[in-house]
Amino acid sequence: MHFPFYIFGIHPHLLFEALAYFIGFRVYLYTRNKGRIPLDKAIWVVVGSTLGAAIGSKVLYWFEDPVKTVENWNNFVYLAEGKTIVGGLLGGLIGVETAKKLIGWTRSTGDDFVLPLAVGMMIGRIGCFLTGLDDHTYGVPTSWKIGVDFGDGVKRHPTQLYEICFLLLLVVVLFYLKRKQLGWEGLLFQLFMLGYLFFRLMIDFIKPTPHPYWILNNIQLASLLGILYYIWLVSKKQSDKRREIHA
Repeated sequence: MHFPFYIFGIHPHLLFEALAYFIGFRVYLYTRNKGRIPLDKAIWVVVGSTLGAAIGSKVLYWFEDPVKTVENWNNFVYLAEGKTIVGGLLGGLIGVETAKKLIGWTRSTGDDFVLPLAVGMMIGRIGCFLTGLDDHTYGVPTSWKIGVDFGDGVKRHPTQLYEICFLLLLVVVLFYLKRKQLGWEGLLFQLFMLGYLFFRLMIDFIKPTPHPYWILNNIQLASLLGILYYIWLVSKKQSDKRREIHA
């Protein structure tokens, strides 16, 4: 197998990124709770999440190598070429909350995004894997049998495949909780974010990216901040629910 692995002459990253957006949006329209939010307002939430994700994914990428970013502050190609999933998730969260304030919606909408996000991210990671070394999402060299040679004779951790497996497992667990009707509205999304951010905090230790923030890279630092926020949020929601029960 040669990397990048073109499909019908189309670059795998371009193809699977387009599929991730298209299929993820279709999954959202099909699986969203129609009674939770009307379609006209849901579309604005999607717009907010898309814009927020686009901005967040770029901004966080610029912090991967802050010195290089400063040196290339006027290089449009450098500033526009990279993006990160964690930045997209956190930026999308800000975009959703901003959109909800603008349209006057107060109920949680996050649970509707869990499956579309997971599906889109898994499809996107297939493209990352098939792109090989050019995508910079692979892991460090390994002697494990599951190591993959992306074309330079060195076997590396296929961290893209690890992420797909993790997301699949996470979705199974979350939808088991959904069937049990445990928790509160918004809990599935909160646990999804907690789980994924913790995974990224750990998996990035075996990625050959700069770690300029003590022992962390930009993704890990953002993940850690997100984890702390969601631990606080889940604890607060749990306390609120207990007060409601005993009220």
